Formats: sequence, structure tokens, C-alpha cells
Amino acid sequence: MRWWSVANFVSNAGTWMQMTVQNLLVLQITGSAAATGLSMSVQAAPALLMSVLGGAAVDRWPRKLTAAVSQAALAVIAFTTATLVALDRLDMTTLMVLAAVTGTVATVDNPACALLGNDLVPAEDVPSAIGVGALVFNAGRLAGAALAGVTVGFLGTAAAYFANGFSFLFVTAVIPFLRPAAGAVRQVTGRAARRPASGMSVREGLAFFARRPRLLALAGVTGISAVFGRNYGLTLAVLVTGPLAGGAGAFGTVSTVLAAGGIVGAVLGARLRRPSVRLVGALAATGALLQIVAGLSPSLAVLLVLVLPMAVVESVSDTAGTAVLQTDPPAHLRGRVLGVWGSVGTLWSLGGPPALGLLMELAGPRGALMTGGVVIAASIASGHLLHRRATLAASATPPSKDTVPQPALQTAA
Repeated sequence: MRWWSVANFVSNAGTWMQMTVQNLLVLQITGSAAATGLSMSVQAAPALLMSVLGGAAVDRWPRKLTAAVSQAALAVIAFTTATLVALDRLDMTTLMVLAAVTGTVATVDNPACALLGNDLVPAEDVPSAIGVGALVFNAGRLAGAALAGVTVGFLGTAAAYFANGFSFLFVTAVIPFLRPAAGAVRQVTGRAARRPASGMSVREGLAFFARRPRLLALAGVTGISAVFGRNYGLTLAVLVTGPLAGGAGAFGTVSTVLAAGGIVGAVLGARLRRPSVRLVGALAATGALLQIVAGLSPSLAVLLVLVLPMAVVESVSDTAGTAVLQTDPPAHLRGRVLGVWGSVGTLWSLGGPPALGLLMELAGPRGALMTGGVVIAASIASGHLLHRRATLAASATPPSKDTVPQPALQTAA
């Protein structure tokens, strides 16, 4: 697990370095901010359509082999892009194609690597392993963003792509030496995992997700939070540079505090032993209330005081939600459930910023923060009350005479 965490840190740093440089590269080629947004959408779009297929592939194929092949493929794409940049042969069309291919490979790589990390610890330690993964992700994001500027300044744009390619190769080299921990959940592979008749289909993953109230509730809480909150890079940027009359440096300070809060939240999330959807909802509602107060901030100093707990709550909530998502389904369905989640999450990430931008146009940054917080808190409270009422109604219903006793059901199962 330590080797896997080091490999993930290196890979995340390389990926964030490339993402930072790619935005600058698109601006350099086209001079258009719209083209920059389009390149990001092109890379994210495959997840919307193909994540369910990628998750099915992860369930069907050996996990270590799948992760190693996908990491090697991402390395090839990064080296290809770096070579084209170094030779000054990269145009916008080629860059879009490479971005789309990267997004397609990621639909397999993301669930494969996520579940491979869970194989390295006993089943009871999976929530902590997910928290460690969140910590590594946030640390890699900070390191990658910082290294991007240094690398481009001294070695040029192509060097960032080469560095990312080598980071993928490092992960590929580590994977063969990983060994599952004693007590880890075992993946079903081999002939049984490849038989269509055994239920290893995309449809079964979709059906499981749709029939699982916990996962639907988690999707609802996460979705409403993603659309009306959490996009702090957008809302706080407008708030700081607008009503609070701060500049780019002030927003840089806010971004640093957000990143620090994410790391603190990941450390706290790693201590979770029994995460639940109820905990995710409570944390999301707490974050919504903090967001409302942030919208009323009279000064940058007050906002900075609020930003840290907002980031901590968001990070712990994300860690708890990921733990529920990766431990609730049976082992043979986890890849497909993650695939369904990837498609749903991509829908939120593509639709959330435009919706929030429209809300800011109508209500301003303060109004958007407060309105979004009220919508999130009210939605979660309403869902909790409806669930509680349904639970009380079910417990008050007398059992039917034809109902089979629970011990008999267990024996039959």
C-alpha cells in the first residue's frame, strides 16, 4: 500500500502538471478561452458515454493487468503528445483527438486503479485506504500545479508531457509487485467472470445501482451538492474579484486555503471506519450552511476563516461517499457500479458550472452562494424527513399472515 501510494502521488503530480500545461497550450495555439473549455469537455465526454463499459471491463478482466495496460496506454499518449509539441507539429485537431483517446482510456483506468488500491488492505481498512488515496490525490494536485510552472519555465511545454508519461510508466512498473492483503475482498476472475450468462453484463450493474436506495440517495446528495455548491473555483473567484474587491493574488490565497483544507479533510476521512450515506448528507448540509455564511462575508479575512472548514467538510464528505460507493456493492459488481457513477458524475461536472454561472448572472456571486446553500440544505432535510416517514410507516404496518418468518428466509437463502 505504501508503494501504491507513492506511485499514485507521482502519477497525480504528472497528470495535474499536464492538465495545467494543456490549458496553456490550447490558449497558445488558438488564443481562445472557449477552445480551452472545449478541450476539457472533449476529454471528459467519453466518461459520460463509456464509463459503464469501462467498469464492466474492470469486473471481467484481472485488475492488476487491466490497470497496468491502461497506465501504459496513457504513457504512450503522453509521449506522443510531447513529441508532437517538441517538433511543433501539434495542431488543435490532433490535440482534441488525443484528449478524447485519453478520456476513453481513463474510463477503464480510473475504476481499475481505485479498486486495485482496495485489494491491498483488509476489507475493514478499505475506508481508511480511500482516505489515504484522497490525501495522495490532493498532495499530487498541489505538487503538479506547482511543478507545471517551473517545468515550462525552464524546460518548455513538451517536458511536462514527457514527465507525465514517465509517471505513468512508474505506476506500470510498480503494479506487478503489488500483493493483495490477507483478508482483502477477492475479485472474481477467470472463466466464471467471462461468461455472459453469469451476469457479468453492463445491464446488471445499471440494475443494481437503480434498485439500491443507498446508492440512489448518495447520487442525489452528491448531485445536488455538485450543481449548487462545491464549484468554489468559480463562485469564490467571482466573489473575491467582485464584491470583495480582491485581485488574482487574493484568489490565489483562497485557493491555497481550499487545497490545505482538502488535505486536512483527507486525513480526517482516513480515520473513518463506518462511513454512511447519512454521514455524507450531514456533512453536505453542514457545507451548505457554511456556504450561505460565506456568501454574506463582509471581507476577505472573514471569507478565509470560512473557506478552511468548507474545504475540510467537502473532503471528508467525498471520502465517506467514495467509501460507501466502493464497499456497498458485492465484489463482482464494483467495477460496473463505479462505471455508472463515472457517467453520472461526468453529467454533473459538465452541467454544473453552466447552471451555476447562469445563477450568478441572475443573482450575483453572493446570491448564488446563498441560494445554492439553501437549495442543498433544504433538499437534504426534505430527503431525510421523507426517508424517516417511510421508515416509520413501514415499521407500523402489521405483518401479513402469509409473511414467511425471517429465519425461514435466511435458511432458504
